Amino acid sequence: MATNPCLTCGACCACFRASFYWRECDDVQPGGVPAHLTDDLTPFRRVMKGTNSAAPRCAALVGTIGQEVRCSIYEHRPTVCRGFVPSYCNGVPDERCDKARKMHRLLPLTPDDWHEQDHDDEPTKPHRPRRRMRPAA
Repeated sequence: MATNPCLTCGACCACFRASFYWRECDDVQPGGVPAHLTDDLTPFRRVMKGTNSAAPRCAALVGTIGQEVRCSIYEHRPTVCRGFVPSYCNGVPDERCDKARKMHRLLPLTPDDWHEQDHDDEPTKPHRPRRRMRPAA
């Protein structure tokens, strides 16, 4: 089982506007993005509630950023969210992920953050302690 550092982060869900094509919503496409969690952005685009503001935070994000988070609509999230690739998830850094984490005083992810675990839930290789938020300066 691989550890997913996104479950202790959530910074991207509280940093960027999540806009997408309006036909992805469940009022048009069964099983789509819950329309009640979106706002109209343009005639052809919708946005996740809470993300189109100066201090964005997606209405579907549950938990505390930097500690424990989850997406309450993960299986029904929009394509813009599905396409977001965290740093080193696929072996390469991601500038947007690093930016979001920095805005929330979290260190950037590294390849070591995506380590494998064995069945006893013990790391199979040395593991850095979970990243903590830096104190405000």
